[in-house]
This record gives sequence, C-alpha cells and structure tokens, in this order.
Amino acid sequence: MNQHDIAENLERNYRAFTGLIISLNEEQFLFTKDNKWSAGQQAEHILRSVKAVNLGFTLPRFVLKISFGASNRPSKTFDALVERYKEKLAAGGKSSARYIPKAVAFHQRKNICEHIVRFNESICNKLNSYSEIQLDTYILPHPLLGKLTLREMLYFNIHHVKHHEMNVRELLKL
Repeated sequence: MNQHDIAENLERNYRAFTGLIISLNEEQFLFTKDNKWSAGQQAEHILRSVKAVNLGFTLPRFVLKISFGASNRPSKTFDALVERYKEKLAAGGKSSARYIPKAVAFHQRKNICEHIVRFNESICNKLNSYSEIQLDTYILPHPLLGKLTLREMLYFNIHHVKHHEMNVRELLKL
C-alpha cells in the first residue's frame, strides 16, 4: 500500500469503528460478558493506541532514529503483518498495561470517539510529510510486535481498529 492507500484505509476503518460506537445505546456500550471488554473499553483502548502512534509521528525524524534506530529490512506486507499479529495473539499475547482500559462511562462515548477521529486525522496529515522510503526506514516500538517500520505501524492501525470493531460486533451479536 502506498501513502494514499494507507490514509484511505485508516480513514475508512476509524470512521466505521467510531460510527459503530456512537450508534450504540447505553446498554450496548456498557455490556460485557466473560471478562471481555465492553464497547466503551474497546473504544478507550483504540484511543490509547492511536494517541501513542500519533505521538510517534509527531517526533522529529532525528529523534526517531536516535531513539529507535533504523530498519535493517524491508517492510512486511499488510497481510504478513496481520498474520504475525494473529500469531502473537494466538500464542497468548495481550495488551500491555498501558493500553488496558478501565471501565468507561456512557457519557464519555462522544468525547472518546471525537478524540479517536482527531488523532487518526492527525496521523493521516503527518503521513504526507514522509516519503515512501522514509516510511520503510524509520521505526517505532510496538508492545507486542517489537520494532515496526512506520509503514508497518500504519498497517497495524488499519487492522487493529477493524479487529476491535469486529470484537464489539461479536460481543453484541451485531
């Protein structure tokens, strides 16, 4: 995927997720079963995740390089990255404590969704300041997947928000 495709996929998937969350009534938003995260918690988790990636894209490039190094391999494809993520989850991988949400009140729904959209839009805007080569050069740390190129991190975000949308749909049988 090139920058344009990445931005389109991010926009579409984040809008679909926040649209779903906004459409839920209070009972649906708060519903949980079998220690699964509620829709509100899923949204809070996505907010924490997209906020962290936005921060990574805010850092000057020299800080990225000094802090995390540069990639010594080509970026994985979208499908290869998703497969690796699924393997990590199947092997028992979980969110790190920083990304585990507490209970979320229904009145927070709109604010959380607005922040999710705002951070995702910020990432998409910053994406345009990177060349295709730079997306494959600079890296960011991922708590489960290790060091990812910027392109791979964006691929992860495209999949991650869709993954959590499906979790909400499955939980609520939508």
